[in-house]
Amino acid sequence: MIIIMKPDASEEQINHVTDKLKKLGFGVHLSKGIERTVIGAIGDKRLLASENIEVLPGVSEIVPISKPYKLVSREFKPDNTVIKVSDKVSVGSGEPLAIIAGPCSVESKEQIIEIARAVKEAGATMLRGGAYKPRTSPYSFQGLGEEGLKHLGLAKKETGLPIVTECMDARDLPAIVKVADIVQIGARNMQNFVLLKEVGKIKKPVLLKRGPGSTIKELLMSAEYILSEGNRNVMLCERGIKTLETGTRNTLDLSAVPVIKELSHLPVVVDPSHGVGLWKYVPSMTLASVAAGADGLIIEVHTHPDEALSDGPQSLTPDNFKKLMKEIKKVASSIGRKM
Repeated sequence: MIIIMKPDASEEQINHVTDKLKKLGFGVHLSKGIERTVIGAIGDKRLLASENIEVLPGVSEIVPISKPYKLVSREFKPDNTVIKVSDKVSVGSGEPLAIIAGPCSVESKEQIIEIARAVKEAGATMLRGGAYKPRTSPYSFQGLGEEGLKHLGLAKKETGLPIVTECMDARDLPAIVKVADIVQIGARNMQNFVLLKEVGKIKKPVLLKRGPGSTIKELLMSAEYILSEGNRNVMLCERGIKTLETGTRNTLDLSAVPVIKELSHLPVVVDPSHGVGLWKYVPSMTLASVAAGADGLIIEVHTHPDEALSDGPQSLTPDNFKKLMKEIKKVASSIGRKM
């Protein structure tokens, strides 16, 4: 449930309510919006049977949250969450469209720096690259690990682009957070609840990808795990789901963008590269994602896709990415989005 405080409620009144809820055994989460302060109380509502929280000074009303996800819901936080990644980059409604670009995997220092320079020149605002790679086959390239993280750090130093990279194992998290500006939780780990709890304890923003067989509700419940541990800086990523269709790698569910935005205050990023799996379809799906209202895009770019150690068929060349960026600006401008 949420306790909505009056617009003129004092800090003392807010603290009094939160202290009382904590003494009753509730998990308390405070959200201060532009027009009101909301206190989320997570726990058994029967504990309030003998209490009259609604009559406490400063309390406007108590509203039950009907959805199983609480902190993620619009009921808890009506205002859109805006996530500050760096001094120059933020992700969320009203902010310039975030463009995350780079290779699926970091293959060498020279490779990642060359691609970082190219995507920055084209207008990307962040660099993606996997140091640890979850692969379907145990014999496929699994990433360079800590060496890959070092290369990402050098690319960041060279270009100034914030880094987005995936964490597959909580044991790697300390090394990853030293380099990453955003920690990505991949589709295969969307319901790795132990890992979700661990990234919920860090202060870095988290990019949570939707599992290929997961519903929107399940994605939001996974995000709830992270927020419940204290990390409110979560962005959700639609990257395609498995359907009966075989013409593309996955089916990019762009209807998820407006649905999630109606249900949740968290930013929504779309990954058209994984969504279709074939580079020739990536541009059209990218533009459709912008039109659907995405707050950001994550696009795979490789200088030599035919030689890529992972996901070459879905990667754009730097030239194709540069052309796409010009088209993105046109669509963004047509719907009043900033770039």
